[in-house]
Amino acid sequence: MKMHVYLNKQVLFIVFLLIFLPMTALAQLISLKTVPIATGNQFRIFPSQNLGMGGVSIAVNDPLLDPFVNPAKGSRIKETVVFVSPVYYNISNNLSARTLPLGALFSSENVFGGFSLAVQQLDSSNPDLFQLLSGKYSNNMYMSGIIGTKIPDSDISIGGSIFLAGLDAIDVVNFLYAGSEKIEQSGYMVDARVGLTGELGKNHYYEALVLLNRFNMEHDVTYNEFPWSDIWSPATRVEKNLDQTNTTGIHLGYVRPLYDTGWLIGANLTGNWKSHPKIPNYEIMNIPRDPGNTSAYGIGLGFSKTIEEDGVTIGLDLIYEPIWSNTWADAAEPVMTSGGGIIPVGGKTIENDFRFSNKLLRIGFSKDGEQVGFQLGIQMRSIKYWLDQYNNIESSRRKQKENWSEWTASWSLNFNFTQFSIRYAGQVTTGTGRPGVQRQNNGDLFFAGLDASYILAPSGPLMLQNAHVFTHQVSFSVPISK
Repeated sequence: MKMHVYLNKQVLFIVFLLIFLPMTALAQLISLKTVPIATGNQFRIFPSQNLGMGGVSIAVNDPLLDPFVNPAKGSRIKETVVFVSPVYYNISNNLSARTLPLGALFSSENVFGGFSLAVQQLDSSNPDLFQLLSGKYSNNMYMSGIIGTKIPDSDISIGGSIFLAGLDAIDVVNFLYAGSEKIEQSGYMVDARVGLTGELGKNHYYEALVLLNRFNMEHDVTYNEFPWSDIWSPATRVEKNLDQTNTTGIHLGYVRPLYDTGWLIGANLTGNWKSHPKIPNYEIMNIPRDPGNTSAYGIGLGFSKTIEEDGVTIGLDLIYEPIWSNTWADAAEPVMTSGGGIIPVGGKTIENDFRFSNKLLRIGFSKDGEQVGFQLGIQMRSIKYWLDQYNNIESSRRKQKENWSEWTASWSLNFNFTQFSIRYAGQVTTGTGRPGVQRQNNGDLFFAGLDASYILAPSGPLMLQNAHVFTHQVSFSVPISK
């Protein structure tokens, strides 16, 4: 049965990318990943003081990044700061992107705020294809604004922020449509946040955040089809795919001194509820346009200690992320089941239940001197999930378990001058790879590296070759006295 064959082409990873690509954009958005695919730091557009410490954040303040994560933390800005923080990344010397962000943070007696603007050139080409120069590079634009106030006669601050992204391309997408001739992307992201923070004493505070995120992309994928009658005159077919996800999220945090030990302890709770109205039909995995829903949670515990006389700070984050996701395939036409029943148009022909148990560990060290300082850090992300697949056509059930770890080493070096400071931060991520398509000498196509029971590929095999993601960020900060 045609529909039966079509459905079986999902068997290893039913939802290759639910929406994990844009979920790396801003903190407090929990990402989903079902394969260890390498993605660049496309959305790293804000400066960060703790990037070299592995990104520790639960019990360690980051005065440059925190206001863009929770706008209420803009109340901690002590003086106006103007910054420029260019970023460059490449994936195993293959794909790359260059981003130039600039912005400012300011604070007055009762009002605080800031803004950031960034332009980005993304190398969105597929190295396996010859492309015109006009199709090799894409340009993305990012804008962010923050405004907030300190409530009079209290230690409470509230703030709001808006983040807008005009996107000509998302990294990785060009690898997910095997056999395509050209892929044109367009879309946007909108992220709105309202935050609150309250100071209870020195290094003793709480925070709360509510966010709404909307991600919408369109992929116009061009295929050349070669009729048997005339293989030298291909027919062009353009397929439109939509990639949409709506996220509502909350975040709660609390930090306090750990008695008289000199340590700080922090805890936070994050919740994301996602709906996926449209998931693209990625040709490389031949995934139908399944809708779906996800409930994702993050439970974090953090520790830090600062030895002021030595200028040393150490930090540790432990985060556990339980996630439940359900997707399904809709019948495009009435389908007869093995029991003789009929699944009507729009009925669920296959259902997929994912259960994730992800873990994140960050460890960082910082040494600050009067003029020179450095940081070292490491992050380990462990991803594990179980898949229960129900085939309503055959009344069958299949289970599968997958897990892997991604490691990120980071470092930074900063120089403090009288009128400005310069900070260089670098990262390298291992444990991930890039998908590709390979042909056997006899021309047969298969999904390489998958279970032999599921040898199927409409356009080519999926290869996951090891890749390293290198990221470099240079930040110039100029404080302006009040």
